[in-house]
Amino acid sequence: QVQLVESGGGLVQAGGSLRLSCAVSGRPFGSNNMGWSRQAPGKEREFVGGITWSGARTSYAESVKGRFTISSDYAKKTMYLQMNSLKPEDTGVYYCIAGPANAVAVTSTREYEYWGQGTQVTVSS
Repeated sequence: QVQLVESGGGLVQAGGSLRLSCAVSGRPFGSNNMGWSRQAPGKEREFVGGITWSGARTSYAESVKGRFTISSDYAKKTMYLQMNSLKPEDTGVYYCIAGPANAVAVTSTREYEYWGQGTQVTVSS
């Protein structure tokens, strides 16, 4: 089992930045591909970005490319999502997700079997 705990959400103005953290426990860090998903009010969950177990590769949704960056700190057993130039449409609950180790950062949320409890991000216009 993998336990995922997100933190760092909050309220920010459009154009601002936030950094989300995901603390990982239950398995050695680096055993799984990791990622982030989000769900806006009234919408389905969508993939935001992912990183391979080695940290060598990342992938991002087109809507966040160039603005969001995923990274991992193996010493702290934590994954991060740095979000810059935030837009109101980035508002939603952000989930840390983990799935089987893979050479590529899988973009389908169905491939990720572990989910955190979520953290709210609200971007005001």
